[in-house]
Amino acid sequence: MDRTPQSNVLFVVLDTVRKDRLEPYGYERETTPELSRFAEEATVFDSAVAPAPWTLPVHASLFTGRYPSQHGADQGSPYLDDETTLASTLSAAGYDTACYSSNAWITPYTGLTDGFDDQDSFFEVLPGDVLSGPLASVWQTVNDNDYLRDLASKLVHVGAMAHSKLASGEGADSKTPSVIDRTRSFIDDSESDDGWFSFVNLMDAHLPYYPPDEFREEFAPGVDPDDVCQNSKEYNSGAREIDDDEWDDIRGLYDAEIAHMDAELGRLFDWLRATDQWEETTVVVAADHGELHGEHDLYGHEFALYDQLINVPLLVKHPDLEADRRDDLVELLDCYHTVLDVLDVDPDAIGRTDGDGDSDRVVARDSTRSLLSSEYRAFEGAADLDAGQRAVLEGEGDDYAFVEYAQPVIELHHLEEKANGAGIDLPDDHRAYSRLRAARSTDAKYVRADRIPDEGYRLDEDPAERTSVDPADDDIVAATERALARFEEGVGGAWDDPTETDDAADALEEADEETRDRLRELGYLE
Repeated sequence: MDRTPQSNVLFVVLDTVRKDRLEPYGYERETTPELSRFAEEATVFDSAVAPAPWTLPVHASLFTGRYPSQHGADQGSPYLDDETTLASTLSAAGYDTACYSSNAWITPYTGLTDGFDDQDSFFEVLPGDVLSGPLASVWQTVNDNDYLRDLASKLVHVGAMAHSKLASGEGADSKTPSVIDRTRSFIDDSESDDGWFSFVNLMDAHLPYYPPDEFREEFAPGVDPDDVCQNSKEYNSGAREIDDDEWDDIRGLYDAEIAHMDAELGRLFDWLRATDQWEETTVVVAADHGELHGEHDLYGHEFALYDQLINVPLLVKHPDLEADRRDDLVELLDCYHTVLDVLDVDPDAIGRTDGDGDSDRVVARDSTRSLLSSEYRAFEGAADLDAGQRAVLEGEGDDYAFVEYAQPVIELHHLEEKANGAGIDLPDDHRAYSRLRAARSTDAKYVRADRIPDEGYRLDEDPAERTSVDPADDDIVAATERALARFEEGVGGAWDDPTETDDAADALEEADEETRDRLRELGYLE
């Protein structure tokens, strides 16, 4: 099938944005007039599923086309290693590429910006030299050394330092206007004959919520951000209660942050229209994950795989896609293949031409994973099946998306601190200690955990996931559990045995002096 030629791709991630807080998805408050206007030209996907419930593994999947356990970027090992990214492929193909973000995970330090010709993180809590150079080398060395692997959980707490400072309100001014301005400058300066690929992450809807005054007064009038709980670990640990009125205030601040992002995004869209670049630009708008505001007695986006976290908004404008709604299942990692399809770039051909990189670490363009293709999700036509495709094909004919969540080192560190400060002992079977995997269809979900009971839901009958269903009592949930088992087999086995964390002191004894010096600088050794 011939594609309508497109020169450019703008990919926008609205970090931590719930689908049900956007007007195109039925929200009654006018949080997103610009997205509503955009939705009139775009395909709005109702069943888009993120591969994880937090930033780093989701972005790594977007940039590699792999599931989290395959690309390996997670809190225990928070960088992409030896992966050829989407930006690297597009840059080698002649496109100008840029990434602008105010998210601390999207930096050269994690490898997520590899391949972008230009990049800038407007995250200012930690200095750039902490997030690159020596620390990155130390972390790499630690993870490559079996005896020092536990030190990774020590070093990852540098991210916890950043989260703590953000949660205090310091450095909370929105960087979104600067991200938008920088994106416009990049596009304006692009001189490639082929076109450009611009990736943008807007961070406002991530805790803490300090929206600009004009939006706060509209959506949370009279609410002082410093008077509400801005640290999810205080609530999740049991150290802090939140009543209904405070939840209303928190949700109002959250809506205000979304409205601010929407206005800034509209400013970028209007500029593209005014400069006659709109028609030749494919625009993808998605969230990497959502947020819980008291549902399931949780706050934030940790420790669970409920739909408020992983059923994300996705809107795509392309001339070959109808301006309509689609309720078929979509996996967010399919956006990798969709962008390659839009620009008609073949990673295998680029690798052979340039002779760069390890071809085994490049995911080839797959039409069965491109949203533009008439073969989308018809996996029997795939040339090289991945674990998700194989799990679907070997099943009973239903389609499934797959989600993974490894043990969250940073969040666990914070949770334990808050619990200890309140004199609370977290039990060994607290969900914060669990690794989670899920299979999700449009009708059902099954979540496997290693420390808490598995959860099964009939989403068609119980979309709020209030009542867990045993597979033995429901054929559709049982089929979903079997799909998850097939996926687990494809990625190395089920996470059904609780993880054990050895005493980090033993690993410290094995550290060389350079590593120990670095840990002293970070405050982990005296």
